[in-house]
Amino acid sequence: MGAGVIGLAVGWRAAQRGLKVIVLEADTGPARRTSAVAAGMLAPISETLATELPLMRLGLASVQAYPEFLAELTDATGMDTGYLRCGTLLLARDSDEAEALARELSLRESLGLSAHRLRASEARRLEPALAPTLRLALDVPDDHAIDPRKLTAALARALTAAGGEVRTNAPVAELATAECRVTGVRLVGGERVAAEQVVVAAGPWSSSLDGVPEGASIPVHPVKGQILRLHDPSGPGLLTRVVRFSGGYLVPRGDGRYVLGATMEERGFDTTVTAGGAYDLLRDAFELLPSVTELVIDELSAGLRPATPDNAPAIGPGAIEGLHWATGHFRHGVLLTPITAQMVLAGLTGEEAQAPEFAPTRFATVAA
Repeated sequence: MGAGVIGLAVGWRAAQRGLKVIVLEADTGPARRTSAVAAGMLAPISETLATELPLMRLGLASVQAYPEFLAELTDATGMDTGYLRCGTLLLARDSDEAEALARELSLRESLGLSAHRLRASEARRLEPALAPTLRLALDVPDDHAIDPRKLTAALARALTAAGGEVRTNAPVAELATAECRVTGVRLVGGERVAAEQVVVAAGPWSSSLDGVPEGASIPVHPVKGQILRLHDPSGPGLLTRVVRFSGGYLVPRGDGRYVLGATMEERGFDTTVTAGGAYDLLRDAFELLPSVTELVIDELSAGLRPATPDNAPAIGPGAIEGLHWATGHFRHGVLLTPITAQMVLAGLTGEEAQAPEFAPTRFATVAA
């Protein structure tokens, strides 16, 4: 259940293996409230934190799997996914931010990751639109980006081409179980969909599924992110790399479109867009890329990131037989799509778990 990029990718891989697949989506179309709002950075190196090294390794494995994953997806559908091998620049505006970048560089060097210190003049040669007040930059050439909306459309087509089904306007009311194992789900309208295995890929709504036995659920809560989509009337060329700065990022699509994001707000399931959120993003971007004020605003939106208590995803079999989870990806859902599909498929087919540190059972208070 859940037709974001994660749920669709799991369904596609499962259908390829000959499993009968039905993806149930509560909204009128796939990924309307989650993946469609994401910026699509594939950035395990620039987003590395010293406290999240297992997650970094998972992200690296997923980004390495992306080229083959996308080649197979394109072969199956003939659709463009907006994949760009663009790299990332991490930017500093003042001495404090420059010191923080030096620490970021030291961490990446200690882990053998590719990142290079650039003087401000060197960074501006790579991206001439950067402000002359820039203090320092890090070049991360192995980060990439993708258009999540194009990826979602391609995955939905690949899933149906492989024999799977996507049902929209099909909100799930509860999980059905009998004798400590899954038997399917019941929809809000009362219809029962029988299934020997159920994968919960409902993002921030994963915890709200009724019928999950006490102690077998995954604690997921929403973190709001406001985001802007813009375009340059002059076409592409303003920016060729992703730029990240304290307070946000700007992601080029390669065709004159850009995504500016994103706020981090603990607001529950609120998805209203505020003037303050848009102002903060534009103000921070303007300090480093003054030409951002010349871009045309196409869309203001807000999405919800699914976060767990340890900020790591829950991927694989759960605490009761037949229940599988693919949720809690927080900021990394698009990045972790290929590896999540691979790991969930292993659980569905009874293969050995590939990353036990992300097992959903770490949150369970009942025996698996």
